[in-house]
Amino acid sequence: MDTQQVLDLMKTVAADVITPRFRALADGEVMEKNPGDLVTIADHESEAILTRELSAAFPGAFILGEELTSADPTTLDRYVEAEHAFTVDPVDGTKNFVHGSPDHAVMVSEVVRGETVRAWIWQPEHEVAWVAEKGAGVYRDGERVVREPVADDEDPRGVTSIWPLRGHSLGKLPALVGSWVCCGVDYPRLMEGATDYILYARNSPWDHSPGSLMVTEAGGFVGHTDGTPYSPTVLTPGIIAAADKGTYAAVRRHAAEAFAKRS
Repeated sequence: MDTQQVLDLMKTVAADVITPRFRALADGEVMEKNPGDLVTIADHESEAILTRELSAAFPGAFILGEELTSADPTTLDRYVEAEHAFTVDPVDGTKNFVHGSPDHAVMVSEVVRGETVRAWIWQPEHEVAWVAEKGAGVYRDGERVVREPVADDEDPRGVTSIWPLRGHSLGKLPALVGSWVCCGVDYPRLMEGATDYILYARNSPWDHSPGSLMVTEAGGFVGHTDGTPYSPTVLTPGIIAAADKGTYAAVRRHAAEAFAKRS
């Protein structure tokens, strides 16, 4: 499958399985994996189709699906060891989806020898497609996107999905506000300029592998509180996605303390 064929597959799965259930989920089609962690029949069905089709197109690749990993955590170990893998997030922002918010997405990334080389985000309700290839840029509906650095005379604005950090200031930076609670929307909004950085506590490859490549290709930087760049096979908690390296550095000085306050 070439890059366009993977995107077409994602669009078809969304149109056939996800969108018909948006604001129309029946009783019994929403479950809890853990308290407050929702999953729907759309998640399960779309992941099954995406996994089947990607496996057929790339027989040697390991397919890391969010719902498969939820059922079998050892899947992560096999993914980390794989030479060639894909991450699949069938309905990113499931809680948004369940509550009728259009801020949800389908996300896929391709990982080769521990490096994300291609990434896709399809936002079915917004009808916006994001595609990136390593070294070739990131594109929104076919148009290349470049994120301008934060101006020297401006304070970076940040968002987070970590509830205890909302309203919390990192040093002298403006207080953090709530994100869109969906990586498939958060990362694009960072590239579009709606925010200058994002803080995440959890580090699941299906959540961050696609967006991290896109932000990097747009000119931004994604890394951890210890200064190391993001890698899709390093599962260290705590991620900072930023518009530029200077913003990342300014946030990183205070991020470790902020993450310690999240619980």
